[in-house]
Amino acid sequence: MNRKVKVARLSIFSNTFLIIIKLIVGLLSGSVSIISEAIHSSMDLLASIIAFFSVRISDTPADKEHPYGHGKFENISGVAEAILIFVAAIWIIFEAVEKLMSNDPVGKLGFGFVVMFISAIVNIIVSKKLYKVAKETDSIALEADALHLKTDVYTSAGVGIGLLLIWITGLYYLDPIVAILVALFILRESYFLLRSAYFPLVDTAMAENEIQIITNELHVRSLQFHNLKTRKAGHFRFADIHLELSQNLSLKEVHDICDEVENELKGKIKNLEINIHAEPREENENK
Repeated sequence: MNRKVKVARLSIFSNTFLIIIKLIVGLLSGSVSIISEAIHSSMDLLASIIAFFSVRISDTPADKEHPYGHGKFENISGVAEAILIFVAAIWIIFEAVEKLMSNDPVGKLGFGFVVMFISAIVNIIVSKKLYKVAKETDSIALEADALHLKTDVYTSAGVGIGLLLIWITGLYYLDPIVAILVALFILRESYFLLRSAYFPLVDTAMAENEIQIITNELHVRSLQFHNLKTRKAGHFRFADIHLELSQNLSLKEVHDICDEVENELKGKIKNLEINIHAEPREENENK
């Protein structure tokens, strides 16, 4: 099975487990911060499911309807996940404000603290696996999923500390305040995720260091070029370039030069598809 699919499936299982234990303890204790964490994990689960299907689709070979492949499915899933996180954060703030106004007591603080500790540990392990595979495969969907779990680590730790402070001080209003802080942190992360996932949908250029690799390769070979265009779709990269070659070269020589440049660049930039258009260079430019 594809490594990306395997790690995405692991994320689904871990989030399902955490939702169950958080929801049970949250309802028993009446803690809005624990319930907010259950909601956060529910959004993580939905995001994991979206990531699972998107990485399967994105690796599907190009076809008649999608001649450039299916890489942008990962970006679409990232945008959807960012929106889901944003909605969840707003809901948490709404519930926390209501809880702050009522100032209801929170029970079973010990159970809540233990659940938050377990949640943080599980998400540290799973998010590290997701990040590792995401970086190796350049998967925006897995990176987004890892980001969700990373935020869950911080928010779980924050809620756990809040429950500990409530136990020490008896100040129950700390519970909704912690929940609001958690929500604000989630909002910040959703903004950065939305940016990284959305920009490639409007054909943003490849990273500057990758473009530099292309231009350096051409300069090393003393090749003149113009009209270099690049874009990214999921973990795939596309480049178009016009090479100016001597009109005295044979068709085979032109073809061989283009092949050499293409193969060299594909070896230096992962998942690159490059289209080279050769043009005759005026002889007086060689003088």
